[in-house]
Amino acid sequence: MALKRIVLRDFVIVRELELELTGGFTVLTGETGAGKSILIDALQLTLGARADAGVVRAGASRAEVCAEFGTPDTLVIWLEAAGFDAAPTLLLRRVVDTQGKSRAWINGSPATATQLRELGEQLLDIHGQHAWQSLTRADSVRRLLDAYAGNNLKNLNQLWQVWRDAHKRLQDARGAQVSLQSERERLSWQINELSKLAPQDGEWDDINSRHAHLSNAQALLDAATQALSTLEGNDKSSDKGDDHSTVSQLSHAMDALRRHEHLEPQFRELADVLASSLAQAEDATHTLHQYLRRTDLDTEDVADLDERMGLWMSLARRYRRPPEDLHGLLNSWTQELVMLDAATDLIALEQAEKRTQAQYLTEAKLVSKSRIKAAPKLSAAVTEAMQDLGMKGGRFAVSVQSLPELGQLGLDAVEFLVAGHAGHPPRPVGKVASGGELSRIALAIAVTTSQLGSAPTLIFDEVDSGIGGAVAETVGKLMRRLGAHRQVLAVTHLPQVAACADQQLLVSKQSVEGNTFSTLQGVSGERRVKEIARMLGGERLSDTTLAHAREMLSNVQDDVLNEIPDVAMQGNRP
Repeated sequence: MALKRIVLRDFVIVRELELELTGGFTVLTGETGAGKSILIDALQLTLGARADAGVVRAGASRAEVCAEFGTPDTLVIWLEAAGFDAAPTLLLRRVVDTQGKSRAWINGSPATATQLRELGEQLLDIHGQHAWQSLTRADSVRRLLDAYAGNNLKNLNQLWQVWRDAHKRLQDARGAQVSLQSERERLSWQINELSKLAPQDGEWDDINSRHAHLSNAQALLDAATQALSTLEGNDKSSDKGDDHSTVSQLSHAMDALRRHEHLEPQFRELADVLASSLAQAEDATHTLHQYLRRTDLDTEDVADLDERMGLWMSLARRYRRPPEDLHGLLNSWTQELVMLDAATDLIALEQAEKRTQAQYLTEAKLVSKSRIKAAPKLSAAVTEAMQDLGMKGGRFAVSVQSLPELGQLGLDAVEFLVAGHAGHPPRPVGKVASGGELSRIALAIAVTTSQLGSAPTLIFDEVDSGIGGAVAETVGKLMRRLGAHRQVLAVTHLPQVAACADQQLLVSKQSVEGNTFSTLQGVSGERRVKEIARMLGGERLSDTTLAHAREMLSNVQDDVLNEIPDVAMQGNRP
């Protein structure tokens, strides 16, 4: 599932380019300054590199780059989760305008540069011409060994963070004991004050309702008594007696009409109305009797309620909260106190810190064990590769030493050592190796570890700088062998490397009406012979250089690849 096609429009000095790519080993060659690395730059832009207005060709309004890959099975879930179409073909597109603003698409849907970078990590593995510089950086060295050892540090990083958080909580608690204790005492006092009231949820509304009722209880009793007296005729202020009660009067009126309803049909209807009114009056009388039996004006209840309302209002004013909020305030203070108690519980915090540190150390020791086991295997593999890269007798070593303090990435300091000649003890690469040697060591490591990655395409951008002769031929054979398993693209100026390629692409510059353009085309047959000859002897081709070029191409047969030791090609994963 490698890179199938790349299309460039108005990119740097390329007006328009559409390139179909095959598997195996492909080289890009051409004169110095022709733009051999433009294709690599375009791929990096497509895969999320920082956009810059400088990539837009002079006179154009925007630059556009498209790259087409086969979709690896490992990316299907990622694409679907991110909302992109998981088609068999993965199409990436990036457009940059003259203001440096860019837009990107994945399978036709808008995407971010971050999403492009996440894809790029799984599609391409690029080794630049300055890859040797990473050999002197501790983080890069450690990553190389971990990749070779197959270490996934995700769990270690998580355990480190958990431990550091527990450690920080402990340190903060120790440093803030005085202020925490003061805060705890304040909260405890406030909680004690509110606990005396013990406010319940919704109680304030209930108290207000009850208080309003009790405050008007006497008036309510008087009204009920007066109404009952009127209905029953028991009003002591009247001398009319029971026969003049409202109920009696209704009954008398109804009887009078009933006696004559046979003579006047209308009386029957009026008597029915009075009968209904009489029934309702009797019901009202019964209800008022029940109300007066239940209602007992207790002045002590009123006093108790007044006292509770006063306490409620006093606490509300003290803490500057509405009375109805006191119940929630008590709950929040209680929760805060629980948290403060936990924060001031140094014993619990110390136990948590020790427990999380132990968990981290257990994982870190497993990682260290894996690194220590992988180090000599990586050392042997790179040493073997060095022998064929012009460093006969040289030795490569991976040093794994304990750090003085625990670190996020484990317990080890990893360093690359090298001895350029037999009999010399290995020393740090940055101190004993020249620039050319560092380039070759970096190439040996790249070749040794390249098959460990999952990216289907490997790109080598002038990593063969500073070498030549038989070493260059070995580099070409190594890359050709890599191409038997993965797609390999290499930018090179060495004819020995170019002759080993399965496919050769020629980059050249042309001037049209004062404008310079870069073009790229595949070369084969006699055209390829001439390009190899140019790389050998310059622009003036001679019979000698042409013959040499033909000989180099004819000598590149698959069987020569067997001369490259397997140890230099395999990951030797522990």
